[in-house]
Amino acid sequence: MSTRRIIIGISGATGFQYGVKALQMLKSLDIEVHLVISKGAEMTRRLETDYSREDVLQMADVVHPLENLGASIASGSFITLGMLVAPCSMRTLGAIAHNLSDNLLTRAADVVLKDRRRLVLMARETPLNLGHLRNMQLVTEMGGIVFPPVPALYQRPKTLDDIISHSVGRALDLFGLDLDALPRWGEDIAPAGITGQRPGHHHDPLKVIS
Repeated sequence: MSTRRIIIGISGATGFQYGVKALQMLKSLDIEVHLVISKGAEMTRRLETDYSREDVLQMADVVHPLENLGASIASGSFITLGMLVAPCSMRTLGAIAHNLSDNLLTRAADVVLKDRRRLVLMARETPLNLGHLRNMQLVTEMGGIVFPPVPALYQRPKTLDDIISHSVGRALDLFGLDLDALPRWGEDIAPAGITGQRPGHHHDPLKVIS
């Protein structure tokens, strides 16, 4: 694959900002971004953000209409690193879990699974019923990764953007992408009172200072 590509799907769960943040983070990388947005996501965009539709579309290299089942990303011969659905609604999760390619977003996800590429679903719902959990199990058994955007507080986030950025950055990590701006445990951050060392250094081992 001469051109590295990734698919970003934004579905109708709350958290449209997760999809936007993924697009923003990918801008700094040498990777071609293909975007598909569900009808429900268009509604959450209007409810939750000040972004216009044009603002969001301009962040991607290629934008695919939801109804275009003949798009490049609907075929396994179009090679990509995989697909991130951020956020992933329970409706979209269910369709993917049961191989229902009823629109381009779910079709692209199905293609990624059948070709054994990386599929990451930032599933947004709580509490979960048994049907949700079973769908998550099905997707996991097919090789997908269910990645609820649970806040990581060890980084001591100061803003909502810090929380969103860390969750999305960790999800993009799963595609082997190098995101320099993502704070990492043991490299950039550690809690007060804990010291550590790298292998081969002759200092005291990891210890907690009370």
